[in-house]
This record gives sequence, C-alpha cells and structure tokens, in this order.
Amino acid sequence: QVQLVESGGGLVQAGGSLRLSCAASGRTFSNYAMGWFRQAPGKAREFVAAISWSGSRTYYGDSVKGRFTISRDNAKNTVYLQMYGLKPEDTAVYYCAAAPGSYSARYSPGEYDYWGQGTQVTVSS
Repeated sequence: QVQLVESGGGLVQAGGSLRLSCAASGRTFSNYAMGWFRQAPGKAREFVAAISWSGSRTYYGDSVKGRFTISRDNAKNTVYLQMYGLKPEDTAVYYCAAAPGSYSARYSPGEYDYWGQGTQVTVSS
C-alpha cells in the first residue's frame, strides 16, 4: 500500500507558475513509477506527466510539453510538478499516482494503482 498526499495547489494568474508536491509513504517509493493527472469539471481525467522510478525517463501530455516539468527525489519520497506559463485551461484538480514496477510510459489512469486526494489549481485570466 502506498499513501500519496499532494500539496502546492492554489490560485495563480495566467502566465504564473506553481510547484506541486506529492509526498509518498508506505512501500519503497523508488520501486514505483509516478504520474500526474488532472481533471477539470465535467471532463475526463487527463494525463499530465510521468516519471520512471529513477527519474531518468519523463513523459508529458501534449498540452503541457515545454511548460511543465516532472521530477522526483527518492530520498524524500516526493515527486514534483513544476508548472510555468500557466493558462486558464490548466485549471483542474491535480492528482499524483503511483504504479509499481520499472515500466514508466503509463498514460492511462487505469495503469496506476494508487492515487492521492488531489490539489486544486486555479488559473485566472
């Protein structure tokens, strides 16, 4: 079992930046690939970014490429999502997720076993 707790969400103006954190506890964090997803009201959960257990491989959704950066610190059991150039369409609840094993190119919510409770990001125009 892995417990995930997101933080760092909030209200920001368009063009601003935020850094989300996801703290993990339970099983060995470095054994898990990690992902970030987001869900806006009335929309399906959308893939944002993923990172391999070592941090050497990263993947991004098309809508955030070049603006968001995923990283992890296995010593701190934490994964981060640095967001720059935020747009109103980035407004959503952001969730982190964990998937056991070394395979990290996971783009679907169904590929992840554990989820945090989410943190709200609101971008005003």
